[in-house]
Amino acid sequence: MGFAYLGAFANPAPHHLPAAIVGSSRSAQLLAQSINDKAGGDLEVRTVVDRSAAVDQLRRQEIFGAYVIDARGGQGAHGGHGANGGHGANGANGALGGAGSSRGAGSSTGAAGANEAAVGSVKPAPELLVATAGSDTSASVVQKIFTPIAAQQGAPLKVTDVAPPAEDDPTGQGIFFLLVAISIGSYASVAVIGGAGAVLPLRLRAALAIGTSFVVSLIGTAFAGPVFHLVDHGLWGLWGMAWLYSAGILLIGTGLHTFLKRWTTLGVMALFVMLNFTSSGGIFRPEMQNGFFAALHSFWNGAGFVEGTRSHVYFDGYGLSRHLWTLALWLVVGLLTVGVAALAEKRRRTAEAEAVANAAAVAAAAVAATVPEPEPWGRGRTARSAQSARTDGEVGAGDGGPAEEEMEEAVGV
Repeated sequence: MGFAYLGAFANPAPHHLPAAIVGSSRSAQLLAQSINDKAGGDLEVRTVVDRSAAVDQLRRQEIFGAYVIDARGGQGAHGGHGANGGHGANGANGALGGAGSSRGAGSSTGAAGANEAAVGSVKPAPELLVATAGSDTSASVVQKIFTPIAAQQGAPLKVTDVAPPAEDDPTGQGIFFLLVAISIGSYASVAVIGGAGAVLPLRLRAALAIGTSFVVSLIGTAFAGPVFHLVDHGLWGLWGMAWLYSAGILLIGTGLHTFLKRWTTLGVMALFVMLNFTSSGGIFRPEMQNGFFAALHSFWNGAGFVEGTRSHVYFDGYGLSRHLWTLALWLVVGLLTVGVAALAEKRRRTAEAEAVANAAAVAAAAVAATVPEPEPWGRGRTARSAQSARTDGEVGAGDGGPAEEEMEEAVGV
C-alpha cells in the first residue's frame, strides 16, 4: 500500500498537461510557444481562436485551462466600427478593446488621436478559464502557471470556472471517496461470499454476488445524493455505473476465490485498491502522474467510474459511452472469471470422485488378498466328505478300540 499510494501521489507534477492561449494573433502564438519552451514537456499549450472555442474544449476535457490575454477584446472589435465611422465616442471604446489603438490612427479628428494616446495607460484584463469539476488539482496547477504571466502584464488574473462541482462538494473529490466506499463494500463482500458460502454451488455464489452489488450500488447512490449531496442531479445514471462497477468487482472476486482461497482478499485489494484508487484520477488526473498510473487510467475500472460520473453529471455526457464500455468490459471479465472457476470446480469434483472410486477399488483388492475365499462345492469338498465318511466307518468298526479313544480325547480337547 505504501508503494502504491506514495508512488502515485507523493510527487505530483504535470506531464504534457494541455492548456490553451485564447487568440489567433502573433502575440498569442508567441506566448504559447514561450510557455512550451520553458515547460520542457510539462505543458502542451496551444492557441484557440476565441473564448467560446476554449469553453467547448474545457467541457470536452481536451484542455484544463485557457488563458485570455485581454477579456475585453470582444468589446474592442465592436468599438472599431465606431473608429472607422468617424464617431469619436465609439472609436474610444474600440481603443480600449485592444484593437482600437491601430484603428484609431485612421481617424482624422483630434479627439480620436487623444483616445489613441490613452490606450497605453489602460491595463489589460487577463482571464483564466478552468473546469474544476474535471479536476480541482489540475485547475490549481494551471492557475499557478498563468498567475505570474498575468502579473507581468500588470493586472490581476480573473479566474472563471466554466464547470463548477456541486455546492456540497467544492473540490470535486467527493466522487473519488464515493468510489472508495463502493469498492470497500464490494471486495469485503467477496470475502464473506467466498468464506461462508464456500460450500454452496458456484452458480448460487454468483447470484449472491449480483444481488450484493445491487445493494452496494444503492447504498452508494444514497451517499452521493440524499445523504451527502455530492451530486445534485443524474442519480439514476450514477446508480447504473455504480452497479456495473460493483458487480464487476464481486464477480471477479468470487471467481478468483476458487483459485486463491485464503489469498483472495489480498488479491482483490491489489486489484481494486492498490492499482485502482491510485489510477482513478479522483485526486490527480493522469496528466499529473507518472507513466505507469497514467497508463492504467486508460482502462482500469475505477477510472471508468470516476470519469463516467464526471461526464454524466458535469460535462453533458461527453465521452460517457467510452467509460460505460470500460465498466461493461470489467463486468464481462467477471463473468468469464466465474465461468473459468466453474469449469475448474467441475474438473476438481470429477477428479475427487475418481480418486474415491480408485481408493474403494484398492481397498477391495486388499481385503480380497488377505482373507481366503471359501472353496466352492465340488470335487474337493466331495472327496473330503468321502474320506471323512470312510474314517468314521473305520472308527465305528473298531468297536471302542484305541482309535476311538484317541478320537474321544481329541474331541474332549
